[in-house]
Amino acid sequence: MLSKIISGGQTGADRAALDAALELAFPIGGSCPVGGMAEDGPINDGYTLTEIGGGYRQRTKQNIIDSDGTAIFYESYVGGGTETTVLFCIRQNKPYKLIDIALVEPLLAAELLGEFVRDFNVSVLNVAGPRSGNCPAIYDHVKRSVGLAIQQLT
Repeated sequence: MLSKIISGGQTGADRAALDAALELAFPIGGSCPVGGMAEDGPINDGYTLTEIGGGYRQRTKQNIIDSDGTAIFYESYVGGGTETTVLFCIRQNKPYKLIDIALVEPLLAAELLGEFVRDFNVSVLNVAGPRSGNCPAIYDHVKRSVGLAIQQLT
């Protein structure tokens, strides 16, 4: 059963997942780079993330290691840090679910997340995807999708 949502706290997909969980009083966590920096400056302490060395790549890898599976949101194609997340999941032999927000509405995305969580016995779900600066639509979609998934799974 799903017990926690984690992410790296970056703007966009990461922050949306954390915000969705917080609004539902659902446990959150995750790792972020030392200094807690994101695209929009310092990450709010309210997210209770653990700072680790090694920058964004190490943060991404640590969140994959610390989770039972990763939901990876993207729009139309996987690139940049989102692509790195997929590669780390493969290298760590961790399950992941790709969700294209250009094709999958939030309600269906929530259902797909529920299936993923049940099929792979995911207790700690890592949520990843592009930052808001690279994909302005990602925040609203992920927040709604993750919020609905949490409600369906708890």
